[in-house]
Amino acid sequence: MNYFNHHTHTSYCDGKGAPEAFIREAIRLEMTSIGFSAHSPLPFNNTYSIKENRLDDYKNEIRGLQKKYKKDIAVFLALEFDYVPGMSDNFNGLVNRLGLDYFIGSVHLVRSMPAGKLWFIDGPESNYTNGLSGLFNNDIRLAVTSYFEQVSEMVCTQKPSIVGHIDKVKMHNRKRFFSEEESWYKALIKNTLNIVLKAGCIIEVNTRGIYRKRCDSLYPSIPVLKEIVKMNIPVTLSSDAHKPGELTSYFAETMVILKDIGFKSLMHFDGRLWKKSAIG
Repeated sequence: MNYFNHHTHTSYCDGKGAPEAFIREAIRLEMTSIGFSAHSPLPFNNTYSIKENRLDDYKNEIRGLQKKYKKDIAVFLALEFDYVPGMSDNFNGLVNRLGLDYFIGSVHLVRSMPAGKLWFIDGPESNYTNGLSGLFNNDIRLAVTSYFEQVSEMVCTQKPSIVGHIDKVKMHNRKRFFSEEESWYKALIKNTLNIVLKAGCIIEVNTRGIYRKRCDSLYPSIPVLKEIVKMNIPVTLSSDAHKPGELTSYFAETMVILKDIGFKSLMHFDGRLWKKSAIG
């Protein structure tokens, strides 16, 4: 099958390269479609999300490129929304304002309670460890539970087209703080998957942690993928590319893994609907 990628980041947010550079590389790779998903604006200063005053430029450029390359590749306009309870806006506002083709919902910042401060689980490892100690008093079970509760709340209230890197909370863990085999962790995963199933969302299989050597496994991990296939939850494949050269990173290896687990298809967007593409 020809590849597609619905999760990419350009220089409009924390990626490197203009959208057209990504499209040209996607065409060179004979991809069928590419979706642009800049990090949504947040109500505080940060270095990775698109600025509010750039949204119209972003929309207009992607739509222009969609027309320019319509004979060569399908191009889609999306955002990756960060869900932070009490801080991020309802996703539907920007979805409707920009006329997005689809949208990804993700959690990178976990709100601690009752302090209300944010645990940044992405970026440098020090963010992870400092937040774990400073906000959760090194109670990893409380911290991880807070993460999955926030993901579940996002799915229930926002119903994103795609749930991004659903178990990213493990990114800097590397078996130091918890084991994914612990019963409490498995229970959190199972509960979150049930909520995703009920909401009718797609789960992305995200390769970025592996090819960037920041995680030892895919998002989600293989045991989680085995649960997903048993529950018949649809999945799509993405590299979460931040450079044109990352568009299909670790895709071939992941396709083998998915086929071995028992997945028969991946979901792709055709401009109107999400459809299945058979895994050969």
